[in-house]
Amino acid sequence: MALTKIIGEGIQGISNSANATAITISSDEEVTMPLQPAFLAGPSADQSNAAHGDTITLGTEIFDVGANVASNNFVAPVTGKYFLSFCVRMQQVDDGSSYVYIQIITSNRNYIYIFAPNVFDQDADYWTATQSGIFDMDANDSAAITFNYVNGNQSVDIRDFTNGTYFSGALIC
Repeated sequence: MALTKIIGEGIQGISNSANATAITISSDEEVTMPLQPAFLAGPSADQSNAAHGDTITLGTEIFDVGANVASNNFVAPVTGKYFLSFCVRMQQVDDGSSYVYIQIITSNRNYIYIFAPNVFDQDADYWTATQSGIFDMDANDSAAITFNYVNGNQSVDIRDFTNGTYFSGALIC
Protein backbone atom coordinates (compact mmCIF):
# COMPACT_ATOMS: atom_id res chain seq x y z
CA MET A 1 0.00 0.00 0.00
CA ALA A 2 1.13 3.51 -0.69
CA LEU A 3 0.19 6.71 1.12
CA THR A 4 -0.32 9.26 -1.62
CA LYS A 5 -1.11 12.58 0.07
CA ILE A 6 -1.63 14.20 3.47
CA ILE A 7 -4.09 17.11 3.68
CA GLY A 8 -4.21 18.95 7.01
CA GLU A 9 -4.84 16.17 9.50
CA GLY A 10 -6.44 13.93 6.88
CA ILE A 11 -5.03 11.27 4.63
CA GLN A 12 -6.10 11.15 1.01
CA GLY A 13 -5.66 8.07 -1.09
CA ILE A 14 -4.26 4.97 0.55
CA SER A 15 -3.94 2.74 -2.48
CA ASN A 16 -3.74 -0.99 -2.94
CA SER A 17 -1.33 -2.93 -5.15
CA ALA A 18 -3.39 -2.08 -8.24
CA ASN A 19 -3.03 1.65 -7.45
CA ALA A 20 -6.77 2.01 -6.87
CA THR A 21 -7.71 4.27 -3.95
CA ALA A 22 -8.84 1.90 -1.20
CA ILE A 23 -9.22 4.36 1.69
CA THR A 24 -9.67 8.11 1.82
CA ILE A 25 -9.73 10.09 5.07
CA SER A 26 -10.75 13.71 4.59
CA SER A 27 -9.36 16.61 6.60
CA ASP A 28 -12.68 16.45 8.52
CA GLU A 29 -11.88 12.78 9.37
CA GLU A 30 -14.57 11.30 7.12
CA VAL A 31 -13.50 7.84 5.96
CA THR A 32 -14.58 6.32 2.66
CA MET A 33 -13.60 2.93 1.26
CA PRO A 34 -14.87 2.86 -2.33
CA LEU A 35 -13.72 -0.75 -2.88
CA GLN A 36 -15.50 -2.14 0.22
CA PRO A 37 -17.92 -4.95 -0.82
CA ALA A 38 -21.52 -3.66 -0.79
CA PHE A 39 -24.67 -4.38 -2.76
CA LEU A 40 -28.33 -3.49 -3.25
CA ALA A 41 -30.37 -5.80 -5.48
CA GLY A 42 -33.93 -7.00 -5.95
CA PRO A 43 -36.34 -8.70 -8.32
CA SER A 44 -36.72 -7.12 -11.76
CA ALA A 45 -40.29 -8.52 -11.98
CA ASP A 46 -42.93 -9.83 -9.58
CA GLN A 47 -42.50 -13.46 -8.50
CA SER A 48 -46.05 -14.80 -8.85
CA ASN A 49 -47.43 -17.66 -6.73
CA ALA A 50 -44.19 -18.16 -4.82
CA ALA A 51 -43.68 -21.78 -3.79
CA HIS A 52 -42.27 -23.08 -0.52
CA GLY A 53 -38.48 -22.86 -0.67
CA ASP A 54 -38.32 -20.41 -3.59
CA THR A 55 -35.25 -18.19 -3.67
CA ILE A 56 -36.08 -14.51 -4.12
CA THR A 57 -34.76 -13.50 -7.54
CA LEU A 58 -32.24 -10.68 -7.80
CA GLY A 59 -32.60 -9.47 -11.38
CA THR A 60 -32.00 -5.77 -10.68
CA GLU A 61 -28.74 -4.50 -9.18
CA ILE A 62 -28.66 -0.89 -8.06
CA PHE A 63 -25.01 -1.30 -7.06
CA ASP A 64 -22.67 -4.23 -6.54
CA VAL A 65 -19.22 -3.08 -5.44
CA GLY A 66 -16.87 -5.93 -6.27
CA ALA A 67 -19.40 -7.81 -8.45
CA ASN A 68 -20.23 -10.31 -5.68
CA VAL A 69 -23.93 -10.86 -6.52
CA ALA A 70 -24.74 -13.60 -9.04
CA SER A 71 -27.43 -16.26 -9.45
CA ASN A 72 -29.59 -14.68 -6.70
CA ASN A 73 -26.75 -15.02 -4.15
CA PHE A 74 -24.27 -12.70 -2.52
CA VAL A 75 -20.86 -14.39 -2.23
CA ALA A 76 -18.51 -12.95 0.41
CA PRO A 77 -15.19 -12.07 -1.24
CA VAL A 78 -13.31 -12.04 2.09
CA THR A 79 -13.83 -13.35 5.62
CA GLY A 80 -15.47 -10.78 7.87
CA LYS A 81 -18.63 -9.44 9.45
CA TYR A 82 -21.31 -8.40 6.99
CA PHE A 83 -24.41 -6.30 7.58
CA LEU A 84 -27.23 -7.91 5.56
CA SER A 85 -30.85 -6.84 5.28
CA PHE A 86 -33.97 -7.60 3.29
CA CYS A 87 -37.39 -6.18 2.70
CA VAL A 88 -39.87 -8.52 1.01
CA ARG A 89 -43.25 -7.10 0.00
CA MET A 90 -45.88 -9.78 -0.47
CA GLN A 91 -49.38 -9.65 -1.94
CA GLN A 92 -52.33 -12.00 -1.44
CA VAL A 93 -50.94 -13.70 1.67
CA ASP A 94 -53.25 -16.68 2.23
CA ASP A 95 -54.96 -16.64 5.63
CA GLY A 96 -55.08 -20.45 5.37
CA SER A 97 -51.31 -20.66 5.89
CA SER A 98 -50.28 -21.69 9.39
CA TYR A 99 -47.20 -19.54 9.03
CA VAL A 100 -45.02 -17.85 6.45
CA TYR A 101 -41.32 -17.38 6.92
CA ILE A 102 -38.59 -15.70 4.98
CA GLN A 103 -34.99 -16.65 5.59
CA ILE A 104 -31.58 -15.28 4.95
CA ILE A 105 -29.78 -18.51 4.15
CA THR A 106 -26.01 -18.33 4.68
CA SER A 107 -23.30 -20.95 4.55
CA ASN A 108 -22.96 -20.75 8.36
CA ARG A 109 -26.59 -20.56 9.52
CA ASN A 110 -30.09 -19.39 8.64
CA TYR A 111 -31.94 -16.37 10.01
CA ILE A 112 -35.75 -16.39 10.01
CA TYR A 113 -38.54 -13.79 9.87
CA ILE A 114 -41.81 -15.57 10.67
CA PHE A 115 -45.49 -14.61 10.98
CA ALA A 116 -48.85 -16.40 11.22
CA PRO A 117 -51.36 -15.18 8.61
CA ASN A 118 -53.97 -17.67 9.87
CA VAL A 119 -54.94 -15.07 12.50
CA PHE A 120 -56.25 -12.81 9.70
CA ASP A 121 -59.95 -12.98 8.86
CA GLN A 122 -59.11 -12.82 5.15
CA ASP A 123 -56.10 -12.93 2.83
CA ALA A 124 -53.77 -10.00 3.45
CA ASP A 125 -53.62 -7.80 0.36
CA TYR A 126 -50.15 -6.59 1.37
CA TRP A 127 -47.59 -7.67 3.95
CA THR A 128 -44.00 -6.53 4.27
CA ALA A 129 -41.29 -8.53 6.00
CA THR A 130 -37.99 -6.94 6.97
CA GLN A 131 -34.93 -8.24 8.74
CA SER A 132 -31.36 -7.13 9.24
CA GLY A 133 -28.36 -8.20 11.22
CA ILE A 134 -24.64 -8.69 11.33
CA PHE A 135 -23.56 -12.03 9.89
CA ASP A 136 -20.21 -13.80 10.12
CA MET A 137 -19.15 -15.00 6.70
CA ASP A 138 -16.00 -16.66 5.46
CA ALA A 139 -14.53 -15.99 2.02
CA ASN A 140 -16.73 -17.66 -0.62
CA ASP A 141 -19.69 -18.16 1.78
CA SER A 142 -23.00 -17.27 0.15
CA ALA A 143 -26.21 -15.60 1.28
CA ALA A 144 -29.66 -15.65 -0.34
CA ILE A 145 -33.28 -15.00 0.65
CA THR A 146 -35.91 -17.74 0.51
CA PHE A 147 -39.70 -17.65 0.82
CA ASN A 148 -41.43 -20.46 2.75
CA TYR A 149 -44.87 -21.28 4.10
CA VAL A 150 -46.75 -24.10 5.81
CA ASN A 151 -50.29 -25.00 4.64
CA GLY A 152 -52.52 -22.77 2.60
CA ASN A 153 -52.40 -21.90 -1.11
CA GLN A 154 -49.41 -20.98 -3.20
CA SER A 155 -50.97 -17.63 -3.97
CA VAL A 156 -48.39 -15.22 -2.50
CA ASP A 157 -46.83 -12.84 -4.99
CA ILE A 158 -43.41 -11.34 -4.19
CA ARG A 159 -43.27 -7.79 -5.54
CA ASP A 160 -40.39 -6.47 -7.63
CA PHE A 161 -37.66 -4.04 -6.58
CA THR A 162 -39.63 -0.94 -7.60
CA ASN A 163 -42.52 -2.08 -5.39
CA GLY A 164 -40.53 -2.80 -2.26
CA THR A 165 -38.51 -6.05 -2.36
CA TYR A 166 -34.74 -5.86 -1.97
CA PHE A 167 -31.65 -7.53 -0.48
CA SER A 168 -28.67 -5.46 0.60
CA GLY A 169 -25.42 -5.82 2.44
CA ALA A 170 -21.92 -4.55 3.09
CA LEU A 171 -18.70 -5.71 4.71
CA ILE A 172 -18.40 -3.76 7.97
CA CYS A 173 -15.31 -5.31 9.59
